[in-house]
Amino acid sequence: MRQRVTVITAVHAPSARFLTDAYASLREQELPDGWEWNWLIQEDGKSDQVAPRVPDDERVTFRQGRAGGPGVARTMALAHADGAYVKVLDADDRLGPGALARDLAALEADDTIGWATSRVLDLLPDGSTAAFPGDPEHGPIERAALLDRWKADGFRAPVHPATLFVRRDLLVALGGWMALPASEDTGLLLALNSVSRGWFSAEVGLLYRKWEGQVTGQAAHTETAERAARMAVVESRARALSHFRWRYALDSG
Repeated sequence: MRQRVTVITAVHAPSARFLTDAYASLREQELPDGWEWNWLIQEDGKSDQVAPRVPDDERVTFRQGRAGGPGVARTMALAHADGAYVKVLDADDRLGPGALARDLAALEADDTIGWATSRVLDLLPDGSTAAFPGDPEHGPIERAALLDRWKADGFRAPVHPATLFVRRDLLVALGGWMALPASEDTGLLLALNSVSRGWFSAEVGLLYRKWEGQVTGQAAHTETAERAARMAVVESRARALSHFRWRYALDSG
């Protein structure tokens, strides 16, 4: 594996206008000597509206594919990820200063940690920010610590899956993102926590943009029957992984 962090971004035409901001936040990241990042942008579909907004940078690669939702787009991009680590960056979000270096340091320092997340601020349309309540303590997240909290809190994860930083081999072993129309990132997060310890950084790692076109703000996202089915399969997968006792190979727990 190369000493590289591969940043994966799923994008569709309505969110393409935010790629400039996402790129600016990525360019500001600093990594230790010997490390580098590359950015894989995967369009969910084949339009002519995204490519003109892709930055002209040799570290950036753009591809298109059949529309199938953000989880499909990210998993297709994963085929081209050649770094030891994968970082998620949604097209309409921005990385916080130092986010990549903090995530990398946490996993490089402890082989038993398979993934990392960080504090999030909502980025509101007027440019102001708002914090999420209930963040965990800074530091390790023990294996299987998230599932019951997620369910008890109305299926809201105590850490944000849009901040995920993960060992590529572990991500591939779990099959990438779930084949769901939404909540595919939460499903991955809970699966990861079923097999591996994680890490939470109390420093802001992501500005999560709130805007009128975001997928999670649409009525279909909260339609009762579909949401119940999504939550059921997310929970079932996480519990099955715990039941079969498959563990991240270097986890000493």
